[in-house]
Amino acid sequence: MGTVGVLIMQLRLEHSHSLKDKRQVVRSLKDRLRQKFNVSVAEIDCQELWQRAVIAAVTISNDRAHAEQSLQSVEQEAAGLLGPMLVESQVEWLS
Repeated sequence: MGTVGVLIMQLRLEHSHSLKDKRQVVRSLKDRLRQKFNVSVAEIDCQELWQRAVIAAVTISNDRAHAEQSLQSVEQEAAGLLGPMLVESQVEWLS
């Protein structure tokens, strides 16, 4: 049976002044993470708030160490792209 890892990232978009501004940042992040790491990415909460977003990246593997490394790389990439806009992240495991 495989292991499913979910990286949940809380974003604070202080410079966003509309949903359009926010969605541009979120879409760019999601596209970049999908392309670079082959993970599933979705905005899972705060869809109607201008300055907050909750993004989840999901990977599945039959090797938990590989899944952990993958999600760590995703988190590092997001932190590099977002800087202080990434205010919190956590990993949950489903197995």
